[in-house]
Amino acid sequence: MDSVISLLQGFETAFTWWNLLFCLAGVTVGMFIGVLPGLGPVAGTALLIPITYGMEPVSAIIMLAGIYYGAMYGGTITSVLLNVPGEAASLITCIDGYQLAKQGRAGTALGVAAIGSFIGGIVAVLGLTFIGPALSSFALRFGPPEFFAMMMLALLMLVALMGKSLIRGLIAAVIGLFIAMIGMDPVSGVIRFTYGQLELLDGVDFTVAAMGLFAVSEILLNAERSMKLDKPEKISRMLPEQGEWRPTMTSIGRGTGIGMTLGLIPGANSVIASIVSYTTEKKIAKDPSRFGNGAIEGVAGPETANNAHSGAALIPLFTLGLPSSPVMAIILGAFIMHGLTPGPALFTSNPDFVWGVIASMFIGNVILLIMNMPLAGMWARIALVPYKIMFPLILIITLLGTYSVRNSLWDVTLMIICGVIGYLMKKLDIPIAAALLTFVLGSQIESSLLQSLSISQNGFWIFFTRPISGVIMGIAVLILIFSVFSGIKNRRANLASDIEI
Repeated sequence: MDSVISLLQGFETAFTWWNLLFCLAGVTVGMFIGVLPGLGPVAGTALLIPITYGMEPVSAIIMLAGIYYGAMYGGTITSVLLNVPGEAASLITCIDGYQLAKQGRAGTALGVAAIGSFIGGIVAVLGLTFIGPALSSFALRFGPPEFFAMMMLALLMLVALMGKSLIRGLIAAVIGLFIAMIGMDPVSGVIRFTYGQLELLDGVDFTVAAMGLFAVSEILLNAERSMKLDKPEKISRMLPEQGEWRPTMTSIGRGTGIGMTLGLIPGANSVIASIVSYTTEKKIAKDPSRFGNGAIEGVAGPETANNAHSGAALIPLFTLGLPSSPVMAIILGAFIMHGLTPGPALFTSNPDFVWGVIASMFIGNVILLIMNMPLAGMWARIALVPYKIMFPLILIITLLGTYSVRNSLWDVTLMIICGVIGYLMKKLDIPIAAALLTFVLGSQIESSLLQSLSISQNGFWIFFTRPISGVIMGIAVLILIFSVFSGIKNRRANLASDIEI
């Protein structure tokens, strides 16, 4: 009951004309980013962070969150109409969505995706409304050892799930930790790795690193590609046929559950949610051969799962201060940039902010449903803008946005360096997400570690002797062992296949 009252108060904040405007702007920009192949929500969110400087915290996060789930919606359109995923999570939608479009049922595929995305997004926000405060109250029992254990678990899961190789994931984590250590030690005040540069005394600015690692690297990577897109398929009927409603809604229900569950797990990003949903639908189908040839469940399930994941990923961010995906890491950085600390105390110390953002997500999902159903064809045409025009404009906006943060050419130079590093990491298949998450959490990891050791009488054993941190660290160790053995098994399998060839 308290959550319902708080949510109604949140709607008072969200329904102010300026917050409605920022919500509309966020989801519209998110849709635009989503339909542009190769850009995606991570780079798009990083790109728009400088705009939030000077804004009220609640308005800034409303807009950034709108960009995130708006991009999830937008990526579906080009997947169905052009067979080009606007973002990674929509890759699975191409399999059956484009086949439906070729059969003249592009409107049905888009309609089902929009309905599933809306239901998945709304249910996830309801989860945040009712689960968030309870989880936040439980997290008040956490001390420095428990927070350190949670951050270790988040990093290990991200390294294990996001990268194809545990070694590459660990390399990425070390790169992020090194960047986080530049500047002044948060506990002792010792200056580290500045090499005499006064600009580095405060460390590397989060916005500079995020825009470089994701936005600039993505622009450089896409500049190598030559992509010519065909005219999108025509859109007619937007709703399923009478006999398709039951399997569609059943798939949407399963997709919602899968997306919600995986959204709570650090490292299990929306791509994994889409893959698990699609695999589940195919395995339980009476006729699996339909999948890949225009099965409507192959669109409904994955699309619902990736949008349910987007909302559910906010639960660990708001309640524990732990980002469960790259975009959540960027939004965490925006929290810190605006003087807010996500975690157990957020619901009690900043209730107007928390419930205003949650209420805005209900509004944003309704706006996206309205924008998706009748305007899908218009959004698809945006994707036809030539890369040679689009990406130079995005690069100029990125440079200007970085310079405007502190009016510093040093930041621009540092962003370009981070962009080159990100580009090389992508070429070498080193997961940037692990590096960014380590960078964002670096100072918190260090502080929690040092605080834990200062109150410990048994050194590092404090992380294993306390009940909550002990369980979390035990899970983290099991994940590490599983990842090592899985990597060895995959390597042996690859060697065996090479020998056979």
